[in-house]
Amino acid sequence: MTDSWVSLLATLIPLALVVSISPLSVIPAVLVLQTPRPRPTGLAFLGGWLLGLVVLTAVFVESSDALSGLHNKPPVWASWTRVVLGLALIAFGIYRWLNREGHSESPKWMRSFETLTPARAAAAGSILVVVRVEVLTMCALAGLAIGSGNLGRPGELVTGAIYIAVATSTVAIPVLAYAAAGHRLDAPMARLKEWMDRNNAAMLAVVLVLIGGLVLYHGVDALL
Repeated sequence: MTDSWVSLLATLIPLALVVSISPLSVIPAVLVLQTPRPRPTGLAFLGGWLLGLVVLTAVFVESSDALSGLHNKPPVWASWTRVVLGLALIAFGIYRWLNREGHSESPKWMRSFETLTPARAAAAGSILVVVRVEVLTMCALAGLAIGSGNLGRPGELVTGAIYIAVATSTVAIPVLAYAAAGHRLDAPMARLKEWMDRNNAAMLAVVLVLIGGLVLYHGVDALL
């Protein structure tokens, strides 16, 4: 049982890191803290982001139960999915690194987050979970891994909570810190935004290659 937990968590943590470390997760969280109402807007964005991750992951957990509930180990197709995803992440990361000079600032659609209201921020947080292919894919792989891990419902809830906590961490930390400290964090957040604008493409490229390697490793290991 302990080996099963360790193996599952070793699969889930890299998947969650793809979501959490991505600049496309962190930068919107920083931008919503520069709106006219930063505290409620940030908390609304965090709530929408968290809700989207929970619902999407839970859907794939239940799908895995339906598809592979009779198996004693994760199905072969799930392992091959990890292999393909790992290779795709590595290839895309290399592409992003080679073209990083042309992506030195955040996209225009992302900068519009500075004008969001709390209601729109909550909706944007949930929508980002679905429309970002890497987040959708990570939640799918995490949900399938949890559902086919044979840990029972309590185990699914605990491992799911760990995945969600790691995936949400880089959005939750700045939002909750600002909720506690208020305008004292305005200057540090502005400096963080400027730094991430300059380096977002390089950061994303490195993260994609590293995490792609981990996902590929776990996929190949499951097939052996």
